[in-house]
Amino acid sequence: MKARERVAQLIKVWRKVYPGAHCELDFRSPLELLVATILSAQCTDKRVNMVTPALFKKYRTAKDYANAPQAEFENAIKSTGFYRNKTKSIRAAMRVIAEEHNGKVPDTMEKLRALPGVGRKTANVVLGNAFHKNVGIVVDTHVARLSQRLGLTKQKDAEKIERDLMKLVPREHWTDWSHWLIWHGRRRCYARKPDCSRCEVFQLCPSGKIFLRTGQAQKPQD
Repeated sequence: MKARERVAQLIKVWRKVYPGAHCELDFRSPLELLVATILSAQCTDKRVNMVTPALFKKYRTAKDYANAPQAEFENAIKSTGFYRNKTKSIRAAMRVIAEEHNGKVPDTMEKLRALPGVGRKTANVVLGNAFHKNVGIVVDTHVARLSQRLGLTKQKDAEKIERDLMKLVPREHWTDWSHWLIWHGRRRCYARKPDCSRCEVFQLCPSGKIFLRTGQAQKPQD
C-alpha cells in the first residue's frame, strides 16, 4: 500500500476512533492559546492546564503579560519547567502584540513567527485551533514518532516531517491529523511499548507486525 493510500484509510479510521479529538490545552482565546502553547514546551498539557487558570485570571491582555514583573511571572509558571526562558518569550511576544498588533494575536504564519519565542510548531497550533486555519501540520514528538512508524516519512527533523505530511494529507485534515496522531500516541502508540495488540490501525501500520515479532518498538525497515 502506498503512503497516500494509507493516509486515506487512516483518515477514515481516525474519524471513527477519535471523533472528538481536539487540542488538549485549555483556552478561550487566541491569546490564551499562544501562552499555553509556549508553556507546553517540554511539559505536559495536563501540567499546563493546572497552571493557566490562575494565570488567565490575572493576566487578561497582551499588555498585562508584557508588564508582568519577571520574578512574579516566573514563580507563577515555575512548575512547567524552563520558566525563565518561557517568561522571557511570553513577555517579549506580548509586548510586540500590544505595540504592533493592537493587542490582538496575528493570524498569519509570517506574523506569528515574527513574534519572539514563536516557532512554526507554536504558530501551527494557534492558527489551526484558535483561527481554524489549515496552514501547516503540528509536528510534536507524538506526530513525529507515529509518522515514522506508519511509514509516512523517514525524516527526523520536524519541519521536514511536516513537509512530507503536507504532501500526503489533504489540507482540510491538517489540523485534525495532528490531533488524531497525538491522541493515538497518548492512548495507544506509546514510545517504548506501543499497544499493538489492541491498536485500531494495526492493519495499516508497517511497524506493528515488526514490534509484535521482535518485542521492540521499531520503524518499518527499508
